[in-house]
Amino acid sequence: ADIISTVEFNYTGDLLATGDKGGRVVIFQREQETKSRPLSRGEYNVYSTFQSHEPEFDYLKSLEIEEKINKIRWLPQQNAAHFLLSTNDKTIKLWKISERDKRAEGYNLKDEDGRLREPFRVTELRVPTLKPMDLMVEASPRRTFANAHTYHINSISVNSDYATYLSADDLRINLWHLEVTNRSFNIVDIKPANMEELTEVITAAEFHPHHCNVFVYSSSKGTIRLCDMRSSALCDQHSK
Repeated sequence: ADIISTVEFNYTGDLLATGDKGGRVVIFQREQETKSRPLSRGEYNVYSTFQSHEPEFDYLKSLEIEEKINKIRWLPQQNAAHFLLSTNDKTIKLWKISERDKRAEGYNLKDEDGRLREPFRVTELRVPTLKPMDLMVEASPRRTFANAHTYHINSISVNSDYATYLSADDLRINLWHLEVTNRSFNIVDIKPANMEELTEVITAAEFHPHHCNVFVYSSSKGTIRLCDMRSSALCDQHSK
């Protein structure tokens, strides 16, 4: 369960996320250089650990879905929080990684231990204040993208528009919007009408780093195909 299955740096290189066969994601943070430790630039310490996926069972297909993390992709940082996508064979999840170093104190209806106070014991109106606390890193699930892949997901790639991403399995590639969890668009489908005629499967897919309409995918035949989503809704035309 502790065997690492995928690794991914964020855009700055300050954070390194690893996924393992037990469905866990461990994030490491680069140690900052200080006067006392001028050569610590290459050191990474554990920043956050959380359980991303759990084992599931598909009762319709009598198929066990393991929790192993296949891919992790970071989203470009827009504010103080970090966001990443993680996926196992069937389900993609969007996670928010945030820090807390302050907590509110002085509530009117709660005592210092957080217990509710009787209304008649409230004799004055207090304004809550923020007090410093030990740094706490929280990982919270924000979106779950499921039920769109029949086969095992092998790739996810965030688009340069920062609003969409693609996911690929053995025979299909889907386009998602980060705000929409119940609908995706099929942009590549290489499944033949007769599965006995199947000669290749998709092994990886990736968006262009700057042009949001262009992506590539590779196959088990060793070919790489370049597709432009402006040409048609289903990208069955490509450069090879």
